[in-house]
Amino acid sequence: SKSLSDEENLKLFGKCNNPNGHGHNYKVVVTVRGEIDPVSGMVMNLTDLKEYMQEAIMEPLDHKNLDKDVPFFSEVVSTTENVAVFIWDSLQKLLPQGILHKVEVHETEQNVVVYKGEETIVK
Repeated sequence: SKSLSDEENLKLFGKCNNPNGHGHNYKVVVTVRGEIDPVSGMVMNLTDLKEYMQEAIMEPLDHKNLDKDVPFFSEVVSTTENVAVFIWDSLQKLLPQGILHKVEVHETEQNVVVYKGEETIVK
């Protein structure tokens, strides 16, 4: 965090506080909900969802240094919670209104953030 001293960053972020950055292989799970279309049998066409996920998640974030390559994180600390918020906001702009239910970002098998708009759950 730019707003903290080196000592405060080390105390707060521990091994994730590396001045040269560090990386993660995040796993993202997107859940949509809504009425099932009686003709298609789907809430949403999964091909469309994959395209939206490509645009909202993969293009801006994949193989990027979040702090240096993604403008959103120039002013926001790139925690898993804030990654989930970024993905939620990006998907909200693309998906039909009200269909996005939750975004799960798995940093590790044990560290998972679930974001449902204003509600964040850390597992």
